[in-house]
Amino acid sequence: MPKVPSTNSVSVESVVDVEVVAAADINTLANHVYRHNFPGTRLIQRNIQSLTVQEVDDMTVEMIVMSPPCQPFTRVGLKKDVSDVRTCSLLHVLALLPDLKDSFRYLLVENVRGFESSQARDHLVSTLDSIDFSYQEFMLSPSQFSIPNTRHRYYLVAKRRPLAFCFENTRSLSTELPFSLHDSSSESESVSNLLSTLNLKHRSLVDRHNTDEAPCYPVDQILETGKSEEHMAQFLVPDKVLGKHVKLLDIVGPSSTRSCCFTKAYTHYVEGTGSVLSPAGADAAGRELERVSAIEPGSEQQVERLRTLQLRYFTDREIARLMGFPEVFTFPQDVSRKQKYRLLGNSVNVHVVALLILLLVFEAER
Repeated sequence: MPKVPSTNSVSVESVVDVEVVAAADINTLANHVYRHNFPGTRLIQRNIQSLTVQEVDDMTVEMIVMSPPCQPFTRVGLKKDVSDVRTCSLLHVLALLPDLKDSFRYLLVENVRGFESSQARDHLVSTLDSIDFSYQEFMLSPSQFSIPNTRHRYYLVAKRRPLAFCFENTRSLSTELPFSLHDSSSESESVSNLLSTLNLKHRSLVDRHNTDEAPCYPVDQILETGKSEEHMAQFLVPDKVLGKHVKLLDIVGPSSTRSCCFTKAYTHYVEGTGSVLSPAGADAAGRELERVSAIEPGSEQQVERLRTLQLRYFTDREIARLMGFPEVFTFPQDVSRKQKYRLLGNSVNVHVVALLILLLVFEAER
């Protein structure tokens, strides 16, 4: 039940050999992008509440990866929880689980921070208890895995007993993985080594470019290069934003080792929807903002000064890189820039989910 076309991207990213038997989404645009990237995968384009036990069993499903609608658990969505009609899809899937064949053995759920204290979460874990699944909950961000982007999300991994986790199952919310990701030197098939190897491409960028022991690599590693000025001009922050809301922008530079969470409202709303880039650097932008603060706010003179900073939005490709999407992932030509931002803002971080899938399927030694 992916919100955006990322499930196959996860299988490409992970070292786990999987076959995606089907993807389900009601969003026609997300499905259009999914079909563009994965034309050979069965795509179920309808309300997930129409799925039946028989239909799922006929696909011999072993793992379900789902990211239910997050609005019922957010401030903007009024936190209506299980009383929100958008929670019905999750509740329907949970109602199916007890009747699925035993071939269904693994579950991974992603949602926003806040889900962990919801009634929907309580219903989720009580369902898992009733069907003899063990589970572990996490609150994780890509910034914990060397990626310069903060995006805290709730994750749950669960497996059918007698399958057992390869780590101590605390059943309390964990804010880190149970293994270090800094041990990829050996050829061991241990889960720690496999996780480290999977994370190596990100960690190696930190070791190569940072001298101040920063936990993440610099933003310039995901920036697009070789594009014309005309192409990049479409991403410049417009004058109306510079004049009225520049103080609300989260500004980072090429050497910055962080960026804020990108949401579906990026470029549409200013505050809390994602960072913007100052080519001259965050410090230089900060100093210039201090200097122009003495000029009448919103005046042509102030806007003209602010234009010199060349503040711009991150491109959809750059955000996709921060979200862990592989370079082979593309958008159809008829998808607008606004639509790309909305889809990416609703997405999961591919790299984090890939790590969790590996952690989920690795078995404890007996």
